[in-house]
Amino acid sequence: MQALATRAALLATVRRHFADRGVLEVETPIWSAAGVTDVHIESLTASARGLGLSGFLSTSPEFAMKRLLAAGSGDIYQICRAFRDGERGRFHNPEFTLIEWYRIGFDIELMMNDVETLLAAMLAPLRASATWQPAVRLSYREALRRHAGVDAFDDSIAMLQGALVERGVTIPDGLGTERDPWLDLIMSTVVGPELGHGALCFIHDYPASQAALARLRPADRETAERFEAYLDGIELANGFRELADAAEQRRRFDADRSARRSMGRESPPIDENLLAALASGLPDCSGVALGFDRVTMLACGARSIDEVIAFAAERA
Repeated sequence: MQALATRAALLATVRRHFADRGVLEVETPIWSAAGVTDVHIESLTASARGLGLSGFLSTSPEFAMKRLLAAGSGDIYQICRAFRDGERGRFHNPEFTLIEWYRIGFDIELMMNDVETLLAAMLAPLRASATWQPAVRLSYREALRRHAGVDAFDDSIAMLQGALVERGVTIPDGLGTERDPWLDLIMSTVVGPELGHGALCFIHDYPASQAALARLRPADRETAERFEAYLDGIELANGFRELADAAEQRRRFDADRSARRSMGRESPPIDENLLAALASGLPDCSGVALGFDRVTMLACGARSIDEVIAFAAERA
């Protein structure tokens, strides 16, 4: 019950943060006819049998919120439930709470400032053992060099594999010959756990191949305007300067679907409503998704997400 009380207090802090900045709270559907194409995420299916409709539960409100942005909503945020299949563990439950928001005219530097301010408001009063320190910011390349001894952009797969073996990481079968699965494994097992001890840490400027829905930097097409936030070795947030090019977004969706088919996995339909919204004109903005349950874990000193939600999947 104490964890539930902490959740309520943190949510009140979140709403004050955005109200003070004139950011509008919105609600969007958690059911959609389109699923996510990202190869790292699996959607939960949900059918409205009485209407003869099949679809998916939302893995994130991103697509719908971008439609609101294109319609002229201005700065918006949402506190919502999200659903992802196959994700269960210390930091994962198939149903979880996201805080997602978008700020017009923000680049990722300003968005990282916003994330830091919000997390300080949420966590600083509850982290009595240490004062809240200014965030550390590292590029993706610098973080992997510092904590794994590899160059994320230039080193061969053999060198990436060697860094994992040297640190005793079990390498799963089937990582293949593409660089990103190897980099993801290094980030999740070697680098991520070392980040954010003593102060919030932002990792920014990801490889272009990991851009997802982010823009590429105009002066350096090898890097994406994307960041993640870590505290106590836990990833809390993922943010982008949002891609506004409908044709490029379709190309990325198609590439995702092709990759999923090659893996023998379901290839959900593309969200044509999102692409239409991008074609109509998405304002220059940045957005971020923050894992609220993980923040609550840090606020409560919990070891597992199960300690800070009312009913985990097995008891839902």
